[in-house]
Amino acid sequence: MPNSVTKHYIDQCLDERSGLRDAVRRAPFSPAFAHAYGQRLADRPWFAGEARLREFAADLRPFLDLLVSLPWRLFDGDLAAYCATLGVSPRHAAVMTRNATRNPPRYARPDVYFDGSAFKLLELNICSALGGLDQAAVNRALLEVPEFRAFAEEHRLGFSDTAAEFAAALRDIAAPVAEGDSPVVAMTEWTDGLAAYGHRMQVLREQMGAAGLDVRLAEAGQFKEKAGKLFLDGTPVDMVLRYFSVDEICSDPSGEELLEPIVRAHESGRTVLHSTLDSYLYSNKGCMYLLSDPRWREAFTAEEAALIDRVLPWTRALSGADVVEQALAERDSLILKPRVGYAGTGTVAGWAAGEREWREAVAAHTGDGYIVQRRVTPQSEPVCDAGSGEVADWIAAWSFFFTDRGYAGSSFIRAIPAGSGPIISPSTQPPMRTTSVFTFPHE
Repeated sequence: MPNSVTKHYIDQCLDERSGLRDAVRRAPFSPAFAHAYGQRLADRPWFAGEARLREFAADLRPFLDLLVSLPWRLFDGDLAAYCATLGVSPRHAAVMTRNATRNPPRYARPDVYFDGSAFKLLELNICSALGGLDQAAVNRALLEVPEFRAFAEEHRLGFSDTAAEFAAALRDIAAPVAEGDSPVVAMTEWTDGLAAYGHRMQVLREQMGAAGLDVRLAEAGQFKEKAGKLFLDGTPVDMVLRYFSVDEICSDPSGEELLEPIVRAHESGRTVLHSTLDSYLYSNKGCMYLLSDPRWREAFTAEEAALIDRVLPWTRALSGADVVEQALAERDSLILKPRVGYAGTGTVAGWAAGEREWREAVAAHTGDGYIVQRRVTPQSEPVCDAGSGEVADWIAAWSFFFTDRGYAGSSFIRAIPAGSGPIISPSTQPPMRTTSVFTFPHE
């Protein structure tokens, strides 16, 4: 059941005189944001009680600490054994483990569902290539619409400026090597990556610039190294904010060669690579079965085990006769996920598959780098179409953001019409939409 603020918002949207129904479409977005997201926005923001979000965030922070402790808790710090258990190739492992530490940056975006009573973790992204940091632009633009501003004042709505939170965290990290008052941060894609993603990166560049960072856009091969410092078009770079992946490096025959000047400058202590490649040791979905599987429970205290069970759905590696038998017997409540991947690629939802399709998928992926996880059914939320005025149910994935400073807000929603697909993915039809979150001080 939606909360009282959502109900009030929808009630007002049904009254054409209120001006809320098309508030998103009338909101004054910057040209960069409109170009990147204007056709992909939901017709309303999401609303949540601030206390509920912070309660789950208070669980996620120690959960992140448990996650990054896995190689040492379970493998005595043997990163090669850890990578082998997760099915990481030797080449990928070599890239990931260079400069690995026991305390990687908590630069993270856990993605979760809300089932109507609690949040549950779907997957966890720990890296610097995080989407959704820029969605506070929706909040700011909506507050420029008079009808929405009146609604926000009535309900005492607030929001998290996640881009500003991240900019402050990056400033802290870059400060020791900065050669000026404002660190120069190069948001860096892999070769030819700016053609595909540069329009979205411009939005984040705009927002971080407003927060006081000197942000440039770059690709991995564009830097020059001088005495351990990276330069971009003659400008010294204090931080490479990495938007390229280990997969991109390892799929490029010259990947390590292109990476080398960046890593060498990081090792020299004159240009920071953020985040380092060891973050991918913890984005592998196999980490979730290491936390959930009872075979590893003796490595955790009773309090830690209870935390894991609050945050994470039942998750197992798809291997072993007992797990396979359970997977086949409980098709309607389970989902198969590849350990590595994004946007739902390779995922098979049992409740949306036929019996034969499910059996074939389980057989094909047993022992093949997949996990099986308990289904979390997201609570549906009403959305009023700005054009037709019709109300339909949508489901959403929520993103919580963290830096080394702590919780940085739950400011990014991806939503699809209920029934349009088994998972929330860019490939659904009608298309997935994005929006932001406003918080209110009561449930």
